[in-house]
Formats: sequence, C-alpha cells, structure tokens
Amino acid sequence: MRILITNDDGISAPGLQVLTELATEIAGNGGEVWTVAPAFEQSGVGHCISYSRPTMVQEFAPRRFAVEGSPADCVLAALYDVMPERPDLILSGVNRGNNAAENVLYSGTIGGAMEGALQHVPSIALSQYYGPDNAALDDPFDAARAHGVELIRTMIDHAEWDSADYRLFYNVNFPPCPAADVKGRQVTAQGWRPDADHGMTPHVSPSGRRFLYVTGAPQQTPTAPGTDCAANLENYISITPMRADLTAHDLIGPLKDRLE
Repeated sequence: MRILITNDDGISAPGLQVLTELATEIAGNGGEVWTVAPAFEQSGVGHCISYSRPTMVQEFAPRRFAVEGSPADCVLAALYDVMPERPDLILSGVNRGNNAAENVLYSGTIGGAMEGALQHVPSIALSQYYGPDNAALDDPFDAARAHGVELIRTMIDHAEWDSADYRLFYNVNFPPCPAADVKGRQVTAQGWRPDADHGMTPHVSPSGRRFLYVTGAPQQTPTAPGTDCAANLENYISITPMRADLTAHDLIGPLKDRLE
C-alpha cells in the first residue's frame, strides 16, 4: 500500500512521528509511506490553499518533504509534483488536540483530509484529544499510538468509500485518556459546544504596538449524545463521516416554496 501522510502541526511535530509509525505498519512490507507536511505549524488554517503565491518544497530525506504552505497545499504538492504515483490512502494528523465539534471548521488537519477527498483519494483525519487524564502522560498520544493501526485497518476494510462528486472522508478523534482506558469506537455526528466561541484579546507590546490574539474556549464540555465530543469525553474513539458539500439540503424544499 502507498500512503501519504500530512498534518497541520508541522513536519517536526510529535504527532506526525506517531502517524509515521502507524502508516509504516499499515503499508506493510513492500509498501511506501510518503510524508509531505508543512514546514511550519499551520493550525487553524482550515482548507486554505496558497492560491495567490508560490509554494516552496524542500526534500529532507527520501519520501520526506516539507512545504511552505497549508496541509491542503501539501496534499496538492504530493499528488501533482512529489509522488510519482498517486497514494492509495491519505492520513492527516495525528493532531495535538481534538478536532471535534466546532474545531472541525478551523482545522488544517481536516483541511488536508478534505483536499484528499476532493482529489478522489480515500482520506482520514486523526486527532488526539487532550485532557487532564492524558495531557501529563509521558506519551499524550498513547491512545492514538495503541489503537490507530487496528482502527485504520478496520476503516479501510469496512467503512464506506464512495465515488460521489463530494466524496466521503473521515474525522477520527482519540479520547483524552490512556490507551488502556479506551472503551471502544462510536460512529458519531459532528457536535456543538455552546460555550466554545473563539474570540480576540488585545495586547500591547513593549514597543507600543497593539496585537490581537485569538482566544480559545473550554474543550471539556460534552456535546449532545451521539456526537463526537460526547463520545470522546466518555473515553470512546469517535469516527465521523464527512463531505465537503456545505449545502443545507434540508432547506432546499422549504426555500423553493418561499423564494422561487
């Protein structure tokens, strides 16, 4: 199997090393793992592409490249320049922190997997939820490292992989607990944390310049039953099927009656 891995935490991130280990085992003897990841951290860039400027690519080692761009840029660089043949699978992550609920909308990890799906390659985004039960562990990625291979193999064999215009991709979040405490897997919807709005806080530097810092929100608030954060905070791995189609399909019929 030929696997492309990327992330949004950057090519030196510990989560990418975890993903390299997982992908190497999944690819197997005779398989290939290609790394094309951002040269610098790209958290929060979503599905951004560097449309208005060129992107530099640097080879660090055989099958290991850094791109001065977003995760979506990395996928495009891999498919159209770096790799001699298209991959069988794209894995994006393992992100440091959860990409559940509203975080999905901002996540570069999700953006990499989404671009893979738009390019008609089976793609999975993987993130490690952080919380009081795992943040201080010697290996905060313990749950992802221990359960990742079996999970990905199961998804390759048994998940839906369609050929729709907006193809399915998957968002996986490993729970904020040690690997031994993971209770299992749940297929979930994307949740909503009502107290998780982002904001801005102003600061003045010693030189008198004014800067604005994006502020986050509590990450330990459970979402509705059957959704990602709720499953994660109960120590389950969440698997959320997604598409890039943003249409509110449930409103097409009612709005036709009102607006056409």
